[in-house]
Amino acid sequence: MADQEPRKGTKASTEMEKTVAAKEARKISARRERDHSLLFGLSIFGIVGWSVVVPTLLGVALGIWIDGRWPGPFSWTLMLLFGGLICGCLNAWYWVSHVSKNE
Repeated sequence: MADQEPRKGTKASTEMEKTVAAKEARKISARRERDHSLLFGLSIFGIVGWSVVVPTLLGVALGIWIDGRWPGPFSWTLMLLFGGLICGCLNAWYWVSHVSKNE
């Protein structure tokens, strides 16, 4: 008796129907948006690239300026390069997570 399938109209079959319907709706939505995938992918690639490059270059420029004005025992350029790179990667992570939540 435990191996019997749930009868139509029971709680287990309605949950399964809801799950299947949700998956089918996602598939239909993905098929409709397939035309936008290449352009969308390139735009995300550009956003991620620029969100890493800009803070890194700003860190390098600021580091060169500080090293030129106040030379010291350690390189501000190198430290701010890594700081800008870390900030840029966090920024890129934010953008990618934001876009993936909206999908």
